[in-house]
Amino acid sequence: QVQLVESGGKLVQAGGSLRLSCAASGRTFSDLTLAWFRQAPGKEREFVAAVSWSGPSTNYGGSVYGRFTISRDDAENTVYLQMNSLKPEDTAVYYCAARQWGAITNHALGYASWGQGTQVTVSS
Repeated sequence: QVQLVESGGKLVQAGGSLRLSCAASGRTFSDLTLAWFRQAPGKEREFVAAVSWSGPSTNYGGSVYGRFTISRDDAENTVYLQMNSLKPEDTAVYYCAARQWGAITNHALGYASWGQGTQVTVSS
């Protein structure tokens, strides 16, 4: 099992930037495909971005494409989500997720391990 701990969420004004971090332990980090999802109150969990375990390759949800960037640091066992040009509709709890050796998928069920989430609030 992979343990994931997110950090970096906070209140930010619209148009601002924020970087989220997710530290992983319990498995060989370089074997993990990692993703970020988010969930706003009353809404379903939404795919944000993912980075594969090999390559690496990346994929983004349509609502964040061009504004958010996912990256990984295998030496630090950490995956990041750089969020720019934030909008109030980006307000949500952001979750880090992991799957071992699997290809990128934008389906939450494809990820076996999840963090507890970090709150991002974007004020207008």
